[in-house]
Amino acid sequence: MPLQPHSRRTSGAATAAAAIAASWRARRRRGAAGRGAAGSCSPRARARGPQGTRSAGCFLPVVSATRLARRHLLGSRGATDGRSGLGRRWCRRSGPRGPRLLAMGPLSARLLMQRGRPKSDRLGKIRSLDLSGLKLLSEHLDPKLLSRLTQLQELDLSNNQLETLPANLGLSHLRILRCANNQLGDVTTLCQFPQLEELSLEGNPFLTVSDNLKVSFLLPKLRKVNGKDASSTSSQVESLNRELTSRVRMISEELVASGGIQVHEADRPERPSKATAAQEPRAKPGALKRPDDVPLNLSPNKRVCTAPVEGSPVGSDDSQPAPKLEPLHFLQCHSKNNSPRDLETQLWACAFEPAWEEGHVGATSQTVATCGGEAVCVIDCQTGIVLHKYKAPGEEFFSVAWTALMVVTQAGHKKRWSVLAAAGLRGLVRLLHVRAGFCCGVIRAHKKAIATLCFSPTHETHLFTCRREQGLLRATCPLPIASSAASYDKRIILWDIGVPNHDYEFQASQLLTLDTTSIPLRLCPVASCPDAYLLAGCEGGCCCWDVRLDQPQKRRVCDVEFVFEGSEASRRRVDGLAFVNDDVVASKGNGLGTICLWSWSQTWLGRGSQSTVAVVVLARLQWSHTELAYFSLSACPDEGIVLCGDEEGNVWVYDIKRILTQQPLPLAAPQAPTQILKWPQPRALGQAVTKTMVNTVVANPTFTYLTALTDSNIVAIWRKH
Repeated sequence: MPLQPHSRRTSGAATAAAAIAASWRARRRRGAAGRGAAGSCSPRARARGPQGTRSAGCFLPVVSATRLARRHLLGSRGATDGRSGLGRRWCRRSGPRGPRLLAMGPLSARLLMQRGRPKSDRLGKIRSLDLSGLKLLSEHLDPKLLSRLTQLQELDLSNNQLETLPANLGLSHLRILRCANNQLGDVTTLCQFPQLEELSLEGNPFLTVSDNLKVSFLLPKLRKVNGKDASSTSSQVESLNRELTSRVRMISEELVASGGIQVHEADRPERPSKATAAQEPRAKPGALKRPDDVPLNLSPNKRVCTAPVEGSPVGSDDSQPAPKLEPLHFLQCHSKNNSPRDLETQLWACAFEPAWEEGHVGATSQTVATCGGEAVCVIDCQTGIVLHKYKAPGEEFFSVAWTALMVVTQAGHKKRWSVLAAAGLRGLVRLLHVRAGFCCGVIRAHKKAIATLCFSPTHETHLFTCRREQGLLRATCPLPIASSAASYDKRIILWDIGVPNHDYEFQASQLLTLDTTSIPLRLCPVASCPDAYLLAGCEGGCCCWDVRLDQPQKRRVCDVEFVFEGSEASRRRVDGLAFVNDDVVASKGNGLGTICLWSWSQTWLGRGSQSTVAVVVLARLQWSHTELAYFSLSACPDEGIVLCGDEEGNVWVYDIKRILTQQPLPLAAPQAPTQILKWPQPRALGQAVTKTMVNTVVANPTFTYLTALTDSNIVAIWRKH
């Protein structure tokens, strides 16, 4: 029977004593059968006579239930077990020789001496210490006690509940540290171990992949991290340091040359010698990558790549100058089999991680997730480093979406997780714990491919998915469409993915099913009432559903279909859809060469009881005259910016705030873009990539970084200068 926590009550002791006595009798019977009844009992046992109890030819000494339970539970040393030494709360754990008792509580010198090697009665002589599996909390690590381990070289703290390490443990000679399967969220305190050579941090879900870079920077003598050679990570840190130093030097030289900053000769840093300069060349514009990510070099004459549209002045008297965007990184990180020759993998969707810092005004994110082929990548736009790369062989990812979940750790503390949902050809939604770098949940959402994902902006666990039908080939459609299914399966599903448990498992449930008359392509919760209505761009136009959960129907049809001016445009596909602000919607696909801006509030106000409503157009924007579809547009609401790629590799940038402030609103002629970012023609394998298609363009909320995905396996990142 399971051993319960220690109790002082007589009934508990009697129960334990009975169990022990039964076990003792069984052992005596086996011994008697093996040795014979005559030789099974010691002379001392026979001499006890009536003081003992006859059992299988031998005597069992009579011991009171309370004494027997105490002897078994506490051992001969009293209130603290000699092996664990951690106090009076107990749990049971199986070991190589059967169950044994472990305790939870503060550390003691006796425990350290018993678990230390070599065996010694002095803490100062212990060189190796195993404290794994004791359910230790961070507050149990007493610096005053542990600092007495002056010769300790190896420490195992794995399989505990540590959230941080105290900063003053005083273990200056430590060479090996194991902290796997804890709740650590920071590695900066590891700098107190300057002699550390081996480190294990697996199974800490709140550590990021970039923490490996921090560890290599903090611990110069580190040779192994998580059982792998740390030399590649160390060289990456050194390269990053050289690149940053080089960039700072270039910026300062440019400022000095332009007269922007006056620098005295005495304050000017000494230039490296020619020998040093030969060893450390100036960093290329391309970003640092992992070994399997191939950099694409920019030609020097392609550094400036912004150009206004012909006949469209930029920075006129009544508007602000167009933001200057410069190409920063061009990454080839979705290659099949990590091949540098792969310029064919098509990339489809990207999304910036939202900034979750509560109360931090102006907080923004520079981390972007991209998908295409069998990989999902998470990239730091500033450095160009691929922080995490998730691969699913046989999958082709079409969409990604971010959310943040508040979870409670085993120690009872609340932590915020950034969770990335990714879906594609197989109809599965994979929930990726980005900071830990693993897939912690899979939802079988649809039988066929999933076209797009979208999280609710107000309910962090609510996820919309829609499946993709068979379409035309690349000649008329740049999206790889999955195999066909019957028309009744054209639907959008609202899921509640739930909050992960202590084992990082999700339990998803289906909340709503929305039937469509045509294939849904883009999903967009209505900005002013995201809990009430969902807008979708479809092959047959633009539709809207009531998604309020207080309504009884769990399967619903389209409430309203929005149509655009002209019979030709009324039923055309809408393959681009985004809210520019709480009212203005940008949609693309209903007219060749234009993007339409229309008002949600004015359109909804004129609905009445009609099921088909004409949109109230505010303005039209010039765009490419291509007949190709499925170039996704996006918006940056805080800055009033709309972005869209085209078939020539260009990025069209529109300042919607400037357009909407014009009086009267320009309805007649389409408005020219604020600027067009021309394709910079990066070089791969010694040749310039002259043409490509930009399928998706997304900017972070502050419009600091802009990421474009192409159909030639290139992730292009621009930065506002």
